[in-house]
Amino acid sequence: MAKSLISKFKEFVEISYWRIKKLKEGNLTNWHYKDFYTTYFSIPESFYNDKIIMDIGCGPRGSLEWADMAKERVGLDPLTDKYLKLGANKHKMTYVNAYSENIPFTDNYFDVICSFNSLDHVEDVEKTTWEIKRTLKPGGLFLLIVDVHAYPTPTEPQSLKWDFVMTFFSDFEILTEERFKANETGKIYANARNKVPIDKENPKTGLLVVKLKKVLNYKVKS
Repeated sequence: MAKSLISKFKEFVEISYWRIKKLKEGNLTNWHYKDFYTTYFSIPESFYNDKIIMDIGCGPRGSLEWADMAKERVGLDPLTDKYLKLGANKHKMTYVNAYSENIPFTDNYFDVICSFNSLDHVEDVEKTTWEIKRTLKPGGLFLLIVDVHAYPTPTEPQSLKWDFVMTFFSDFEILTEERFKANETGKIYANARNKVPIDKENPKTGLLVVKLKKVLNYKVKS
């Protein structure tokens, strides 16, 4: 996939952010991820035994380092080559340098696909959601935590709306769908933990948290 000028700028900003984080923190920790993959979505840790997991827009912290019980754990991100220089080369998970619009895996490959704080960063959300559907196994889970924006930004070009699930995943089973306030600017995980419910019918911004299941008889559309 050829990079647009928007993607080039966005990736420059993102890798600059992580380089600054690395300077401030020394080692980029990943202790907080386990809870979001398990307790937060009411998924027992044992569920991941012998599963194949992918984290879209994984970042360099090692988001799947906790999942030693998994058969395979993949972090997908177009910046992975740069992440390896920030310490990701020491991780046990596999980093794949690719865009979510063209996931380099076969149909029905993953048991679980996750996108935490990344789906609004992609260049083409329709292609990305199609690829998620294609590579997720029937019966597999898609876990999503994403900001809902009033308008796009240079680093978050997708202005996702509250009808995201019905627009792109109406053919999946909705296990949970929650909408929360984004009280702390730029702190998506803090907002997810706070779970402050939306107090008006159609707010322009907030946090969308969804657990979806690909139905067993799902047919990938060409």
